[in-house]
Amino acid sequence: MMDRITGFLWFCSGATFSLLKRSPTEANKYAGIGATVFFTGILAALAAGYALFTVFHSIWPATLFGVLWGLMIFNLDRFIVSSMRKKGKSWAEWKLAFPRLILAVLLALVISKPLELKMFEREIDRKIDEKRTVFIAESKLSLAKGFPEIQQLETRIDTLTADIKGFENYRDHLQQEYDRERFGEKTSSTTGLVGLGTNARKREQQLDAAQVTLDELRLRNQIRIDTLEAQIHRFVVLRQIEFEKQQPGIEGFDGLAARIEALDGLTKENDAMAMANVFILLLFVAIETAPIFVKLISPRGPYDEYLELHEDKVSLFKGEKWTIVKGESKARVDYFQNTHFYANDLQKEKTNRRNQAQAES
Repeated sequence: MMDRITGFLWFCSGATFSLLKRSPTEANKYAGIGATVFFTGILAALAAGYALFTVFHSIWPATLFGVLWGLMIFNLDRFIVSSMRKKGKSWAEWKLAFPRLILAVLLALVISKPLELKMFEREIDRKIDEKRTVFIAESKLSLAKGFPEIQQLETRIDTLTADIKGFENYRDHLQQEYDRERFGEKTSSTTGLVGLGTNARKREQQLDAAQVTLDELRLRNQIRIDTLEAQIHRFVVLRQIEFEKQQPGIEGFDGLAARIEALDGLTKENDAMAMANVFILLLFVAIETAPIFVKLISPRGPYDEYLELHEDKVSLFKGEKWTIVKGESKARVDYFQNTHFYANDLQKEKTNRRNQAQAES
């Protein structure tokens, strides 16, 4: 079982089994490199799966694309690590490793962002709810501006209600004057005599007439108010229909871009979250670049010697084959040229003899 796990980790590191078995002291190093590459691929698959789940809202497409993304990142990391060679020249190795480090940092940025969104999911949900509330308020304000008839009708209703209220105040004033006159309360407008005298009866008639006028005004204005409220109700229904059309877009404000924007806003508002976000990013950068740094800082070992020997053998074998093929090709060309020229000379001699014989005849 352990042999299978070790072999799998060697495969993840991109090492050549036959050479690594001849270098037992390098086995643990490449197993560690392979484990780092493997778990980086797992984290990439989880991150991509969560990111795509926020897009599709379905587990199966998210799982499928997450696995594909994880395999791609795994293969890319494996290629980056396996393509590095230890030549014993530090500066040359660092120059060759620099593009690979940049690629590793970019991969870390891509992998870490979805996992950051998952880690701060509750805070992001709260921020998105706040944005939805703002969108709803803006939508209602925009719809209110789109239906100015409602405000105009409400203004007319307020005017009619104010007319009724104003005449009620006038009727109440007449009622007070009538009561003062009856009960003998002396004022600038009353006689101060108790009982239903001439002035009291006049005020009573005025009060009765004002009450009749008020009842008529109430009835007439109430009919108008009912008509205006019916019109307002129709416009409110239309406005509600328009709002319900916009509601799915507001409720659906939960995509990947919205969550990234919410996370950016949270990090700007909260220094603690910004620091946590930076540390998470640095953690993934460290994980992603760890295999490369291990290859760079580790001393040249037996595996590197065997690998360079194997590649040199291939290079020498290629040179030998090329020399042999080149010599055989040159020999064939020389043979062809010699044979071809000999045939041409023989043909020319035959032609000259035939021409000479014809001339003598």
